[in-house]
Amino acid sequence: MELISKLKKVNKASRQLRLSTTEQRNQVLKIAAELLIAEQKSILKANAQDLKNLPSSTPAAFRDRLTLDITRLGHMAVSLLQVAELPDPLNVETEKRQLPNGLLLRKVRSPLGVVFMIFESRPNVAIEAFSIGFKAGNAMILRGGKESQHTTAALYRILKAALKQADLSEDTLLGITDPDRKIVNQLLKQKELIDVVVPRGGDKLIEFVTENSLIPIIKNDRGMCHIYIHEDARPEMATQILVNAKTQRPGVCNSMETLLIHEKIAATLLPKVYEAMSPFHVRWYAAPRAFKILKKFPMVNVATESSWKTEYLDFAINCKVVNSLEQAIDHIQEFGSRHSESIVTSNEVTARKFQQEVDAAAVYWNASTRFTDGFEFGLGGELGISTQKLHVRGPVGLAALTSERWLIDGTGQIR
Repeated sequence: MELISKLKKVNKASRQLRLSTTEQRNQVLKIAAELLIAEQKSILKANAQDLKNLPSSTPAAFRDRLTLDITRLGHMAVSLLQVAELPDPLNVETEKRQLPNGLLLRKVRSPLGVVFMIFESRPNVAIEAFSIGFKAGNAMILRGGKESQHTTAALYRILKAALKQADLSEDTLLGITDPDRKIVNQLLKQKELIDVVVPRGGDKLIEFVTENSLIPIIKNDRGMCHIYIHEDARPEMATQILVNAKTQRPGVCNSMETLLIHEKIAATLLPKVYEAMSPFHVRWYAAPRAFKILKKFPMVNVATESSWKTEYLDFAINCKVVNSLEQAIDHIQEFGSRHSESIVTSNEVTARKFQQEVDAAAVYWNASTRFTDGFEFGLGGELGISTQKLHVRGPVGLAALTSERWLIDGTGQIR
C-alpha cells in the first residue's frame, strides 16, 4: 500500500507538471547540473562503494559502464545544460484546421504523463532519462540495477533537491533503489497510475518486462549490430570504421558485434583489420571461411550458431565471409536486433539498396554504428534506442516522450 500511495503522489505531480513553464523545467535542469559538480565527492564515494561490491570476476566492460569519475560527471552536467537549451516540445502545434461549422481544431504535443524507466548498470542513465523525460513534462519513476544502487541513490537526492529549489514537487521523481524484483513486478501492473514503461538493458530484463507489464512499453532491445564491408569498400575507411565500432566503447548497445565481409576482399582486408584491433586484445569468433584466413593469429576461435546471437558488450567480435550483398542482408535479417546496421561501399546504388532492405532503426552508409545516440543525433539525449516500430523508433528523444492530442475551440456548436 505504501508503494501505491507513492505512485498516487507521482501521478498527481505529473498533472501539476502540465502547468509548469519552460523556464521552470529548465531551471531544475540547471540547478541539477550545478549540484552534480558541487556534490561530486559524495557521488564518487557512493560509486566507489558500488564498484567495491562487484565480484572480482566482473568483466572490464561491465565495470566501465558502472564507473563514474570527474570527467564523466562533468559530461553529465553538460548534458543537463544541453537539454535545458533544447526547444520545449510541449504545446507545439503540429496541425490546425477549421471545420465548416466553425470549430477550430489544433493538434498539439502533450506529456505522456508518468514514465517508468528501468535500467541496469550505467548510473548516468538516471540523469539522462530524468532530463529528457522531465523536460518533456513527464513525472519520472527510475529504477536502476542493484549494482548501481548507492550511486543512483546519490543522484536521486540531487535531482529531488533541484526540484525543491525550483519550487516544483519532489514527487515528480520517484527513485527506487531497492533491488527486489517484486517491486518492479508490482509497478508493471499499475496501468492506471503509470502511462508508459521503458526498459533499457539486457535480454532478460526486456523479456521480463514484456511478459509482465500491463503498461504500454517502449522497448529498447539489445544491440546486435552488424557492419558489412562490400567488395568495393576503401580498405583504410573500412578498417577505421570497424576499429571504432568495436573498440571505442564496446560495452554499449551501438557497438558492432558482427563483421560481414565480401569474399573478394576478405583475404587481404581481414588480416589488416585484425592487426588494427590487436592492441585491444579483441577475441574473434569466425565462420569457416573467415577462420581459414585468420587461424594463424591468436585469440581466433571457430564461431558456433550461438555466436551470431550473442551481444558480447566486450572486446569480442563475430566474423563471416559472404558471397554477396544479398547474403549479408539475409544474415542481418536473421540475426540482427533491428538496432543499428552499417554498410561500407563506394557505390551509392549498393548503399541505398542496403538502407532500404535492412529493417533497423538506424542504417548507415560509410559510418560507424557508434553514432546511434540521442546526443549525437542532436536530440539532447535519449531514454534509450527503441527497436520497435510503433510510436518511436531509434533514439527516444524529447518529442518521442510526448503524444499529440486535439484541442477544439467552439462557439456553442452541437451535432
